[in-house]
Amino acid sequence: MDQAKAGTVTMGKKNKTGRIAEVNQFPHVIQYVDFEDEHELKGKWASEEFNHENPITLELACGKGEYSVNLAKKFPGRNFIGVDIKGPRIWVGAKEAVEQNITNVRFLRAFIDHLENYFSKGEVEEIWIPFSDPYLKKPKKRLTSPKFLNIYRKVLKPWGTIHLKTDSKVLYNYTLDVIKREDLNVITRIDDVYRDAPEHELLTSIQTYYEKMHLKEGKTIHYVAFQLTP
Repeated sequence: MDQAKAGTVTMGKKNKTGRIAEVNQFPHVIQYVDFEDEHELKGKWASEEFNHENPITLELACGKGEYSVNLAKKFPGRNFIGVDIKGPRIWVGAKEAVEQNITNVRFLRAFIDHLENYFSKGEVEEIWIPFSDPYLKKPKKRLTSPKFLNIYRKVLKPWGTIHLKTDSKVLYNYTLDVIKREDLNVITRIDDVYRDAPEHELLTSIQTYYEKMHLKEGKTIHYVAFQLTP
């Protein structure tokens, strides 16, 4: 490895380490240590963490937290929680929330398949899944697979809403198939967001890091909102 590459790797490690250290100090980032135990905030997020009973929205696999932060700005009467296991990614959104004094957003560093340990039944009103990994060779790991839908049922309100936004045609068609097989209620389906619904401000004004990258590559962005039956 030449000196330039070695220097880049070293700098990357330092940045990652620095971000993790800073994330550990953010009061609005809740980190899980034992993923098998129930968290003390389970059933108390609105009353004890946000100090009011406004409805809760989760952004799953939130990465840099673009949707959590920007939805929080647009809807001050709601609470938003970005969930991801990778601290350096969460740091980006968490840092912005601190700098802009956004008080209705939190971040949870945890595994998504343990959501029921963090939230009680009916504690969450809706879920956003923007540009999650499509797991092309592992369908069961997709965040709209029946396995994960059953997890969401344990924390969502009856008829809770799930929003999927993705560039992956595989994940999109897979989700539509799951919705059909499970006889779920489709609220909105947009096969090409920027062609068919450019006026949909909520979908076009908030763009994740990956969405911007995909748009530059000319990829189509898909969206579906659906409700889980109790």
